[in-house]
Amino acid sequence: MKKLFLIFNHKLTDRQKQDAICSLNITEFIVLPESLQKLWQNIPAEVEEIEPYLDSLQKWLLSNASKKDYILIQGDFGASYHMIKFAFKHDYIPVYSTTKREAVEVSGNDGSVQMKHLIKHCIYRKYGA
Repeated sequence: MKKLFLIFNHKLTDRQKQDAICSLNITEFIVLPESLQKLWQNIPAEVEEIEPYLDSLQKWLLSNASKKDYILIQGDFGASYHMIKFAFKHDYIPVYSTTKREAVEVSGNDGSVQMKHLIKHCIYRKYGA
């Protein structure tokens, strides 16, 4: 049984779920408890030392993840960096979702042009790979 722990700011799309099942052989998706999800989504910009802020998240992972479990890590750059280092240190497999972005122009009746960006999941990529 392979698990994918979700440390990122959004919900998985159907495409991301299907790719995780097919390419990573994931059988179980583990979402963060609500309090840790809020912590991850609200990394304060004014905190100088991010590691102590992430302590409760790291403790939760140590209690719930096993070696070689996958961890999807995306979000605040500095917090992601520390969680990726943490994942490697504890023999987890940190990954991220690559995306393809497409710009679409939509013309308005008033002659204006609005740009819409479509973002689609492509693959999961291991950090450090």
